[in-house]
Amino acid sequence: MADDSVAERGVLTADGTRWQLAVRRAEVIGRLAVLDRVSVVAADQAAAELGVTRRRVYTLVQRCRAGDGLVSDLLPGKSSGGRGGERLPAEVETIVRTVLRTRYLTRQRRTVASVCREIDRECKARGLRPPSRAAVVRRITKLDPVKVTTAREGRDAARVRQSAGGVPPPVAGLLERVQIDHTPADVIVVDEHHRRPIGRPYVTAAVDEATRCVPGFVVTLEAPSATSVGLCLAHMTIDKRAWLERLDVQAVWPMSGKPLELYVDNASEFKSEALRRGCEQHGIRIDYRLPGQPHFGGVVERLIGTMMGMLHELPGTTFSNPRERGDYDSTAKAVLTLRELHRWLALAVACYHGEPHNGLGGRTPAGVWTERVGESGPPKTVTNETAFLVDFLPVIRRSLTRTGFQVDHVQYYCDALKPWIARRERLDRFVLRRDPRDISRIWALDPTSGEYLEVPYRTWSRPAISVWEHTAAVARLRERGRAEVDENALFAMVDQMRRITDDAAAASRKARRTVERRRANTPRTHTTAAVAVPAPPSCEPGQATAAPFEVIEQW
Repeated sequence: MADDSVAERGVLTADGTRWQLAVRRAEVIGRLAVLDRVSVVAADQAAAELGVTRRRVYTLVQRCRAGDGLVSDLLPGKSSGGRGGERLPAEVETIVRTVLRTRYLTRQRRTVASVCREIDRECKARGLRPPSRAAVVRRITKLDPVKVTTAREGRDAARVRQSAGGVPPPVAGLLERVQIDHTPADVIVVDEHHRRPIGRPYVTAAVDEATRCVPGFVVTLEAPSATSVGLCLAHMTIDKRAWLERLDVQAVWPMSGKPLELYVDNASEFKSEALRRGCEQHGIRIDYRLPGQPHFGGVVERLIGTMMGMLHELPGTTFSNPRERGDYDSTAKAVLTLRELHRWLALAVACYHGEPHNGLGGRTPAGVWTERVGESGPPKTVTNETAFLVDFLPVIRRSLTRTGFQVDHVQYYCDALKPWIARRERLDRFVLRRDPRDISRIWALDPTSGEYLEVPYRTWSRPAISVWEHTAAVARLRERGRAEVDENALFAMVDQMRRITDDAAAASRKARRTVERRRANTPRTHTTAAVAVPAPPSCEPGQATAAPFEVIEQW
């Protein structure tokens, strides 16, 4: 690639005296430079006019001929020596550079005076004359400001000294590039039963770069994870009308569809196998921001800032920082449940879509979305939210046994597995998907048809639990010295933990949050049933009532 830079040759940077001297030299030397041979007489005459020696005249003639015929070719040079020059002995220069690197460029942020004392000690220990403070300061000022700030204050502080170049290319199409990110909500929610505080939920939001619309978001009490991203994507791709109706929200939210590309940061949940495979399955590209460059995700960061600003109007807000909160008691003022916050955010986003946006030249996101839909048609949506979400659930691989699948001490089985069980020796390990919020069922990938089969607990009477409840129960059993964890002991421990939590919920904020997480994760009625259970036959008068089996053989 050609170098398009243009050098400044002194037209503006040279001081008045040097520039006038160059102009005078050009007038005198220019006449000699065009001659084939400069005689001694002509050289002496030019030397007298310029006040220089004959030898200097010949040097200037050579410079003029080698240059571009410009006045700046004959500018007098600057002195690089004398005061302020690099005149320290090599050994002293080495000491100064070493001390600056090991003492000055550190997070301890030593002062210049401290660095000078260290240099004095090092020089005197070697019998050398220490440099002056001014010499040390000059070398500090010549250091790269970005590297100095990064070493002394960190990358975040140095970001203001860096250019904001390298922004992603502009987009124009609907959902051509969507940014997703998480944040703790700036508000405390309460539980539905006791209406007492349970802490701050998490918000995962998506924004379309072209229209600044919000095609989807999710609010949970769970920390951000690959499942949070999958839930947000599922919400993004569905028609919002049924969802708004379930929330009892009267609003218009037409923004939905599959994104062409996700633009995300480098958090672990965005690099999970589940997200990567799910996006590949649905033709969604994933692009990552450069590490340490949050301004590349400025669109979603601004959206989150706007959403959090809206939350500052709610009772129980924590504001953005303790200084802004002051003596406001967020915990005492909290009144909204998680569901109520979800409804409020749905209305707030609908209002946001109708407000002028600076990034759109004062137009509204809803107006731009409607215009783009008229130009290119609406994006493709999904009709089966559950099927779409399954593609983004965490991936587990297990071998099939006679009793079905065993995942983390829990058995899963249905009659539809029987054909696979008969030829299980010829099958590889199965790809399973499990929703961490509800492990009462898994989805097993059919190795021939490529479709997922819903497989419930082998024992249907088991309650639906989440992964975090399961993990806590296993840890409790390990603490009690159980070398092996069986399914009965596991669910007995979960039941015991739930009873303790329910009893303590009125007194403990953490316990109330646990109960609310369990309630929020309670699954809706399963969309498919693995096995239909017929109703028991009615008994004829006088006949004995059939007794249940005492033992069921496990095969």
